Amino acid sequence: MSAALDSLFTAETPEGIALVLRPAGVVARFHAFAIDGAIRLGLMIASSIALGVMGRFGTGVFLIIYFALEWLYPVVFELLPAGATPGKRAMGLRVVMDSGLPVTPAASVVRNLLRVADFMPVLYAFGVVCMGLRADFKRLGDLAAGTLVVYTDAARLHGELPAAEPCAPARPLSSSEQAVIVAWAGRAARLTPARLEELAVLARAVPAGAATGAATTPRLLGVAQWLLGKR
Repeated sequence: MSAALDSLFTAETPEGIALVLRPAGVVARFHAFAIDGAIRLGLMIASSIALGVMGRFGTGVFLIIYFALEWLYPVVFELLPAGATPGKRAMGLRVVMDSGLPVTPAASVVRNLLRVADFMPVLYAFGVVCMGLRADFKRLGDLAAGTLVVYTDAARLHGELPAAEPCAPARPLSSSEQAVIVAWAGRAARLTPARLEELAVLARAVPAGAATGAATTPRLLGVAQWLLGKR
């Protein structure tokens, strides 16, 4: 359910390529945090048992392991190709920069150091409030580091095109016009027939034989099918 409530975030790479990302909401990130917490707790318990027989030396080693699990665990995993801790991977999430590019070492360190601020005053209250007030669900650490936690699956802006008799356009279309028509057809299932026709009328000159007063939607859907190679 949480995935359906999430918004889309459009990022532009330095090459001018637009990436559509889906920021992860509070519920998905809480589940990921719980999984990572269970993993860290299990490792700490195992380390405590194994090192308990080594006296003060074992205590020192345990403190080093505790520090690594608390502060280095998320950074190391976020800098791997997957860009996510085991908990985030289990929930289909990853950490990226605002540009959609892989997270940098500096950004990963900053966002994880500021977990202390997100935790205040108790139980990550500041972090949860901050995420709830933003469409991109950024916590304080993400704001400072310029990062996003997003779903790894690609956002689908449109679905399957409705069935229609392929129809060649009345004139040659530019690449941008072709993209707009195909995107419009892909959104047909999410638009009311009246709204679909209203948008189709704006492109009345594109389908061949679309006379004034006649329904334009079927003909424009046919053009979309034709543009996708169906003849």
